[in-house]
Amino acid sequence: MADSSMCNAKNKLEGKVAIITGGASGIGETTARLFADHGARMIVIADIQDELGRQVATSIGVGKCHYVHCDVTNECQVKALVDSTVQNYGQLDIMFSNAGILSSSDQTVLDLDFSAFDRLFAINVRGMAACVKHAARVMVEGGVRGSIVCTASVAGSCGGKRRTDYHMSKHAVIGLVRSASVQLGVHGIRVNCVSPHGLATPLTCHAYGMPADEVEKLFEPQTPLEGVVLRAGHVADAVLFLACRDSEFVTGHDLVVDGGFLIR
Repeated sequence: MADSSMCNAKNKLEGKVAIITGGASGIGETTARLFADHGARMIVIADIQDELGRQVATSIGVGKCHYVHCDVTNECQVKALVDSTVQNYGQLDIMFSNAGILSSSDQTVLDLDFSAFDRLFAINVRGMAACVKHAARVMVEGGVRGSIVCTASVAGSCGGKRRTDYHMSKHAVIGLVRSASVQLGVHGIRVNCVSPHGLATPLTCHAYGMPADEVEKLFEPQTPLEGVVLRAGHVADAVLFLACRDSEFVTGHDLVVDGGFLIR
């Protein structure tokens, strides 16, 4: 049963240490700022966009946020990221495995480009699994009842006429989350994912070759919920819920943030 402290508007992450991959922009950056607002002791943002990552860390505060270069396709780098976080800050409470990419083309099953397919899976699936693996490892070793949150997508719960590889990768993320939640529950570690509909992050705008306002206009008619445009802040709020004690009996869950897209 929830106690009153769990309903406080602020400091839901007081004293917690978190890693956010893909934290230099978009959903990751917004979540890092929200975690800081809620009292996280240290937020380690990991990305390959070094200049942006350092700027974000500096703007949040040197004593509050630290940037680490990490390519999630390289398991050694993921392991080093997690191990250095524990070494420097004592433990890891939250892993937000958010790094991912969109398809580089609108490929269908009949014209799959497996070089592009392999690159996407290396980031979206293998990289995600590496982050879950090593976060869980140090949580188990440290006796931490931690929270692992992954970025999936509504694409993981439906089929698509294009971007086949992307849909496949997000189905895999949901499968990873469900399996990991079953296996790690005995250690008190919760594993969940958040599945947004399309939103105008820098990654999406680049993939579609459109400015943010045009991307928003593209996705807005696809959801039955009117009067609201999906923004990174909505997704960050969902991640915060899954990361904090408000969701202490929630695991193996795919929290959809889609304005009703999947139930149309």
